[in-house]
Amino acid sequence: MATAAAAPAAAHMADVSWKMLELRARSKRSGSIYEPLKSINLPKPEGASLWDKLDHYYRIVKSTLLLHQSPTTGLFPTKTYGENRKAKVHDSLYCAACAWALALAYRRIDDDKGRTHELEHSAIKCMRGILYCYMRQADKVQQFKQDPKPSECLHSVFSAHTGDEVLSHKEYGHLQINAVSLFLLYLVEMISSGLQIIYNTDEVSFIQNLVFCVERAYRVPDFGVWERGSKYNNGSPELHSSSVGLAKAALEAINGFNLFGNQGCSWSVIFVDFDAHNRNRQTLCSLLPRESRSHNTDAALLPCLSYPAFALDDEVLFSQTLDKIVRKLKGKYGFKRFLRDGYRTALEDRTRRYYKPAEIKLFDGIECEFPLFFIFMIIDGVFRGNPAQVKEYQDLLDPLLQHTSEGCPVVPKYYYVPADFVEPEKKNPGSQKRFPSNNGRDGKFFLWGQAVYIIAKLLAEKLVSPKDIDPVGRYIPPQDQRNVSMRFSNQGPLENDLVVHVALIAESQRLQVFLNTYGIQTQTPQQVEPIQIWAQKELVKAYFHLGVNDKLGLSGRPDRPIGCLGTSKIYRILGKTVVCYSIIFDLSDFYMSQDVMMLIDDIKNALQFIKQYWKMHGRPLFVVLIREDNIRGSRFNPILNMLAAFRKGIVGGVKVHVDRVQTLISGAVVEQLDFLRITETEEAPIFKNLEELDLPKHSKVKRQSSTPNASELEQQPDININDWKNKSTYEILQKLNDCNCLASQALLSSILLKREGPNFITREGTVAEHMERIYRRAGSKKLWLVLRYSAAFAQKFSSSITPHITTLLVHGKQVTLGAFGQEEEVISNPLSPAVIKNIIYEKCHLQDEREAVVQQELVIHIGWIISNSPELFSGMLKIRIGWIIHAMKYELKIRAGDMPAKDLYQMSPSEVKQLLLDILQPQQQGRSWLNRRQIDGSLNRTPAGFYDRVWQILERTPNGLIVAGKFLPQQPTLSDMTMYEMNFSLLVEDMLQNIDRPEYRQIIVELLMVISVILERNPELEFQDKVDLDKVVQEAFHDFQKDHGSPEGAEKQDDLTAFYNTHPIGKKGTCSYLSKAVITLLLEGEMKPSSDDPCTIS
Repeated sequence: MATAAAAPAAAHMADVSWKMLELRARSKRSGSIYEPLKSINLPKPEGASLWDKLDHYYRIVKSTLLLHQSPTTGLFPTKTYGENRKAKVHDSLYCAACAWALALAYRRIDDDKGRTHELEHSAIKCMRGILYCYMRQADKVQQFKQDPKPSECLHSVFSAHTGDEVLSHKEYGHLQINAVSLFLLYLVEMISSGLQIIYNTDEVSFIQNLVFCVERAYRVPDFGVWERGSKYNNGSPELHSSSVGLAKAALEAINGFNLFGNQGCSWSVIFVDFDAHNRNRQTLCSLLPRESRSHNTDAALLPCLSYPAFALDDEVLFSQTLDKIVRKLKGKYGFKRFLRDGYRTALEDRTRRYYKPAEIKLFDGIECEFPLFFIFMIIDGVFRGNPAQVKEYQDLLDPLLQHTSEGCPVVPKYYYVPADFVEPEKKNPGSQKRFPSNNGRDGKFFLWGQAVYIIAKLLAEKLVSPKDIDPVGRYIPPQDQRNVSMRFSNQGPLENDLVVHVALIAESQRLQVFLNTYGIQTQTPQQVEPIQIWAQKELVKAYFHLGVNDKLGLSGRPDRPIGCLGTSKIYRILGKTVVCYSIIFDLSDFYMSQDVMMLIDDIKNALQFIKQYWKMHGRPLFVVLIREDNIRGSRFNPILNMLAAFRKGIVGGVKVHVDRVQTLISGAVVEQLDFLRITETEEAPIFKNLEELDLPKHSKVKRQSSTPNASELEQQPDININDWKNKSTYEILQKLNDCNCLASQALLSSILLKREGPNFITREGTVAEHMERIYRRAGSKKLWLVLRYSAAFAQKFSSSITPHITTLLVHGKQVTLGAFGQEEEVISNPLSPAVIKNIIYEKCHLQDEREAVVQQELVIHIGWIISNSPELFSGMLKIRIGWIIHAMKYELKIRAGDMPAKDLYQMSPSEVKQLLLDILQPQQQGRSWLNRRQIDGSLNRTPAGFYDRVWQILERTPNGLIVAGKFLPQQPTLSDMTMYEMNFSLLVEDMLQNIDRPEYRQIIVELLMVISVILERNPELEFQDKVDLDKVVQEAFHDFQKDHGSPEGAEKQDDLTAFYNTHPIGKKGTCSYLSKAVITLLLEGEMKPSSDDPCTIS
């Protein structure tokens, strides 16, 4: 009996043990630092059992998704029928996410019959299949991270069965930052839920290199989600908000993430450049609510704003962008992708890859509608706790679903207007029935739609929770986000009242003693030991070792500077504790660093930047490096005032706390650079610590300055360069040896440089070395004219110009480089430093060599100003650097009156910046109208709504507008573009580009505003012929001359100076003369009869 009783008990114990083992295995599988919400607490579905519910969706997933998964690569094909199937990375990722989501739901069931394992590994197989395809293109990753070109990027489409490349870069727009970013994002989400996807260090280093590529999304125009780039489908890429947003989300998710999950150690952690992430964040906020330059809005923004990326922190901007998408794109059958989208419409010619000019007008009102985006709105409603939104879009979606013969729901890819219904639909939008592209019964499935549908249903029926499918908490509002990263995070709350910790470092002991007499407490490099102080370029050298993999041919992090946020952390490197000073304290090769006032300005800007964008737990540590050169001459007092402000605790409106480095280190953020692992056989890399100047402690710090008069004399050359250009090299060498004037030496050396080359030998070494010596001497004496001469001749280039140009572009501006009155180069997309340098020295070097370096100064100044005060650039779509310099010279002329004007090239960089700020301010009332028009015209400033008004003029001008020989046709302009599109505004600017006088440009702008008002008030009028704006101005000027009398002398007949100097408003104002000329031109044509015309009798 005892034996018989013991048997069931033993069986029971065995069953319990088995269940314990299974639970332990399951917890090991699902365990992670990112612990998902315990699904067991979720309410059980009503009616059918949990197993039945999940079984229902399992059967749908098996028959509509997994059935099509490649057994070899794990990829999902775009087309589920036919041979030679191609797989898109983007679509495959959503399919993998669907299998993973259902696997998470199955984790709630103890006996899942192996389905959890099957579904999880279907997702893993797909993710690893994509990784396999990507890693076979490691050479492209290496090239792209150095120079992001469409021809060097990773492919976005592969053979579903072999993983081979399909379609060349000429055949398809492979550059899709969004696809790589989505891969990284889902990789983090899946690993966080317990899946093991990354197996070894080769794969870790490859993922790190993908991060290097994605970090630059803010400056890389791509082809976007729809693979077409520009809305006009002409093969040109654009900067897309959806791509930048996904990149930002991916970088936030993967920063400090361990790719081996909770099994990993320090060398499987991924590093993200926080400054690069921040530039992506700024760019996204600048671009939104637009999708790109040609896409005013786009449904592609939905996955960026909501699931899966949740890329936007700004709730106001989120609502503004979402409202615009819904208002402009929502239809009965889904959302349009974007307006005038010809994809799969009845009028699209599918034999051609690209559209013809003006062809997109054909698709107006008949764009296909995609039910997919109703599904994204359902998911968004679940995540944001908005059941009304969930119900609204479920009710819209249900009638659109098709079904297979087995009864499985099928999401049609799109609904289209058949060819026979196109005309009625155009006449009465929304009146015609649309038809689905596929119904599943023909074997055609839209797998992206199927995958997202299953995810939405699982969420809506509470079979998975938002926490389950988003374990890293992307969807949590920023103010509620916790520090979820394994070791490092940028997810911490933004502190509104941030205090920046500051350490003041003197470069020598005698400087420390000297500053101490003024009550300024500093430390020297020796006094902070064993902590080391590095320049940011040494940190860049350390990061060269990150992601290196010789087997894959991958070098480390590209040579990119570390920004203010990166240098405000503490680093542990090879057992050393390191603090870094910002790039603004580097001894730059560009002369702007010689101006202490610029340094003070840069410090204030850097502190404001850190306060605004610091998001990490712990305080930023900002190292202020004080050099002896900073306090020489007349600049000592401003430096002293700034240091005193540090002591008081407020600098430029930012709260600061100054203390010793050793004290501040405890509250700082520490970054462990564990990827620098040196074996016994390897040589440790050598890093240069900031060395203390070895000077006698009590020797006197020299602060004397040269007298202004002497400086003025030294700046001016005592030779005329034209007299020496044709003299022999021997004569020039003789003069160079005898000459003591630095300015003359620079001019003479420049002749030798051009004639004999940089390696030609002079008494003081090569010509290049001699020019460098002149540059250094001029810098120490603050001879700005000589500095600019020698910098231009030596073709000096400030690398910081590149990010500043990018800043201007992401603020929606175009930049032109080139001298005033000469050919200009228009920059509309970010360029590499080498390309920008070539443009500057080709376009700006022609008339005056100094222009090339002053234009660099201006770009840097404008980049800082637009970041802090964007309102100063309102109404300025095109930043023409040469024209702005012309405006500054003109301002100096106005200020001088009858006296000789101050030379812009003799002014210090800080004085140049102040002059720039002065002319950017709204024009003072006391100015003459000629002066106002000169300045506003030079700045290319336009009134509010100007470009929209030009659109309205063009609608009533069938034969277009012409000015200064530049023609703006009505067609294809109106067919190709839409009224509020940025590309139209740029086209108008292009029309005005040929005008060579700023004041005349401003008169043309006034004329266009006048024409717009007249047409608005007279809807029956229309121009019959081409409108020549130059002729209209001439007519107005002739009337003006009749009233005011012709100027003396026949040669002044075309001198419009008096006209430019006339008030625009009033009886004798310029607008009255322009209006008269416009009305005369309008009345020459025919009037269109109007039904409500009060003059009509019958």
